[in-house]
Amino acid sequence: MMKKSAAHTIPIITMLMLTAAFSSHAQSKPVTRQTGSLDGTVISVTAWNEKDREERLRSEGMRLYENGIEQRIRNFAFDPSPARIVIVVDNSLTLRADLASLRNAVMEFAYEIYEGDQLYVVAYDEKPEIVHEWTDDADKIRESLSVFRKKGNPHMFDAISASAREILAPLMPGTRKTVIVVIGDGLDRGSKTSFGSLLGELQDKDITVYALQLPDRTGGAFRRNQPKAGAAVSGLTEGTGGRAYPFEDAQRAAKEICDELKKHRYLLSYSPTNTSSYDARRLFIVGEEGVTIRSKNANPPNLR
Repeated sequence: MMKKSAAHTIPIITMLMLTAAFSSHAQSKPVTRQTGSLDGTVISVTAWNEKDREERLRSEGMRLYENGIEQRIRNFAFDPSPARIVIVVDNSLTLRADLASLRNAVMEFAYEIYEGDQLYVVAYDEKPEIVHEWTDDADKIRESLSVFRKKGNPHMFDAISASAREILAPLMPGTRKTVIVVIGDGLDRGSKTSFGSLLGELQDKDITVYALQLPDRTGGAFRRNQPKAGAAVSGLTEGTGGRAYPFEDAQRAAKEICDELKKHRYLLSYSPTNTSSYDARRLFIVGEEGVTIRSKNANPPNLR
């Protein structure tokens, strides 16, 4: 791991160094988590009762469907484990936000995380770069944010994929409450990673994506072979069981996201029947009246 400078900040590094920084750790642990197989599937679920948000929910009254076929829920248990949150910030030139506002948005999470939770901050333009490694120290995070800048094009898909693969995957399978918060407008201009492969990677690893969404700098322009900026944000958040918030609501978003992770996260397990793990499997979970449930909306094909 890289050492801290005299100013107590983590030097910025490129994607290659991001990969190298985790290579020794990744070799000692499995870097992927089997969330979909015929032997059993475990998924993370966000759920609460609108009438009593403090109530611990049970599986009674819940229904889970995979490719339209109802599945038997084996277990549904509250997840008290601490959260690991990677904040991925767009630092590209034409983003419609000033640096001070971007720094303030990150700091809202530093103020709201619960004991045991930790943050990791990554910024990206044409390469993802470490701003600060895992910490719960708000002062250290604040010091590190001086490296934010605005230059180049936004390779958002590459940055999210690198964060999932090199930062969160080495924590698995022991850590299941894994989250990426994207701060940007959803525009990708030049990534080697496609939107479809990125979404499949996140669903396979059961990583939840939230977003602080800025106005689309392209004005909703058509994008060849990839979704529009706004559609990319909604696709990543809805596809993984997360949620998008307006950037200007950063304080509310940080509080609600951290509260959800602490108070309303569950692990649901089931054994798929009448389906094949080698095919994409659409997921749909419904609860009793008054119960809100969010989860990823698909298990990608198991091609390993």
